[in-house]
Amino acid sequence: MPSALDRLPPFSASFPLAPYIESIRTVAPLRDRARRVDRLPDGHTCLVFRELERGRRGDVMVLGPLTRAHLKDAKDFTRAVAFRFKLGWSTPLLGVGASELTDRYVSVQDLWGDAGRALLFELLRAESIPEMVASLERTLASRVELPSEPTSASLARRAARMLEVEDVRVDSVAARLGVTSRHLRRAFAENIGVTPKEFARSARLQRALLLSSKSTSWLRIALEAGYYDQAHLIADFRDLVGLTPIAFAKRASEPDPEASQRHRAP
Repeated sequence: MPSALDRLPPFSASFPLAPYIESIRTVAPLRDRARRVDRLPDGHTCLVFRELERGRRGDVMVLGPLTRAHLKDAKDFTRAVAFRFKLGWSTPLLGVGASELTDRYVSVQDLWGDAGRALLFELLRAESIPEMVASLERTLASRVELPSEPTSASLARRAARMLEVEDVRVDSVAARLGVTSRHLRRAFAENIGVTPKEFARSARLQRALLLSSKSTSWLRIALEAGYYDQAHLIADFRDLVGLTPIAFAKRASEPDPEASQRHRAP
């Protein structure tokens, strides 16, 4: 199935956005009640545009990487679009270290001043996702040159891929990559915004959630995801999400008419 970026016109020669964006998600409001918008810790930073009054009022926020889930019931908006950055790219694009955004929601106007305000006005006028992407491209082109991949970002990204697919100790990952654990922690702080250990916990949580869509045995899910036992899984859920696995699964299964579109970038 083609993604949103597949359907966009050619990117600006001065600043193609596609290499740095993992996905674009659009969220429409529900007429009679709040819309469930849950964000779990996964190491990613997002830029989110919300329109509060059609064409007239809104905001653009940077949502930094989370160490704990943010479960929210959103309302009083007319549309919202979230641009999710690929791991390791928020620092050169936004001009601020990833660790400075951890567990924070920051206005783009506070980060970029006049350029942030101009971006908001352009997004309010935009009628489509391609127009929004073009506006973001123009803003970034006016602020930064095409970013090259920092060595530390490449290191953090390689380590993150290992931690996402297997339950492995951080010092083992560092050894496999030929660096010290301290060097790896510094690379994560600069480019992802959480420690390797925090990222490993969030990756294990994501594996458990994926497995829960295929199995109802929480013991089996716990062991396959990399937890010591079911008690370890429950404790991690309580700490990272604020709910037990069963309570979170119930929340996720509550009726919530499809009012969003999620597109993964190529």
